[in-house]
Amino acid sequence: MKPIASFTVDHLRLLPGIYVSRRDKAGSEVITTFDIRMTRPNFEPVMNTAEIHAIEHLGATYLRNREDFGEQILYFGPMGCRTGFYLLLAGNYESRDIVELITGMFEFIRDYEGEIPGASAVCCGNYLDMNLPMARLIARRYLNEVLTDINESRLIYPA
Repeated sequence: MKPIASFTVDHLRLLPGIYVSRRDKAGSEVITTFDIRMTRPNFEPVMNTAEIHAIEHLGATYLRNREDFGEQILYFGPMGCRTGFYLLLAGNYESRDIVELITGMFEFIRDYEGEIPGASAVCCGNYLDMNLPMARLIARRYLNEVLTDINESRLIYPA
């Protein structure tokens, strides 16, 4: 079998950043899949499910409520390896095109206080497994260490 695109990326050289993972066609539409890499694979500890779950709820809420991108958001969710998230957008985008969007999302998560949207038994299948303080800490770290002054080494997959 042919390997899928994400398995062809050298994860030993991959830094936290924002990467175009792939582009697909759905009819005449282009779907851009972004790799929002939060931790360095195989070097740093992965994120725990509780903070991933909180980031997922807050991130999806923020993204879908953005007037400029809300209708292009197809999916935002965690990677199985727990080192980041996938974001699927309708349209043909480059990593640089969404830096402001992702920065805004992580600022929202960093500063969020109160009940996490959708964190109830009616709205979520595992609503008790969320950790807002850790989600806020991870968002702050990603903003400070990755998104501030982001450069090409964190926007284009290593060759």
